[in-house]
Amino acid sequence: MIKSVMVMNTQGKPRLAKFYDFQPVEKQQELIRSVFGVLCGRADNVSNFVEADSIFGPGTRLVYKHFATLYFVFIFDSSENELAMLDLIQVFVETLDKCFKNVCELDIVYNYSKLHTILDEIIFGGQVLETSSIEVIKAVEEISKCSPSLSPSTCLSFFGPSTRPLLLCYN
Repeated sequence: MIKSVMVMNTQGKPRLAKFYDFQPVEKQQELIRSVFGVLCGRADNVSNFVEADSIFGPGTRLVYKHFATLYFVFIFDSSENELAMLDLIQVFVETLDKCFKNVCELDIVYNYSKLHTILDEIIFGGQVLETSSIEVIKAVEEISKCSPSLSPSTCLSFFGPSTRPLLLCYN
């Protein structure tokens, strides 16, 4: 299971932090600082896989990719494959690139709800739903037709019979 997804800049400012198991806000902030402490101390020529036992508990791994000024970080337990998680980061970044035409930190800051929508199409409840960036973009475009701003006030998410989130939109 994926425990958390984080996107942070090279100064340690979190641009996205999504936890799939409950953590109080203070604990989330502490975990983000700990993850950044691990990442900023690593050389560019070392592995992107890190044991995160001391941060998130036993059996936890951290995989990250560094693109320009952003770190994309996935934290997961032993039931997930490290290379699959690295590939999932690539899918996430490719999807963001296609949506924002060469994604940068400002795209993430100013399009927060779209970022969450994209992530929710890829991962929901800590489980991987979709690994095709083309399918994710199609879903995001459908949601955008329903609500151009992707605002939570116009879209209500709930669980359907398959536990895949469904979106109901109201005009």
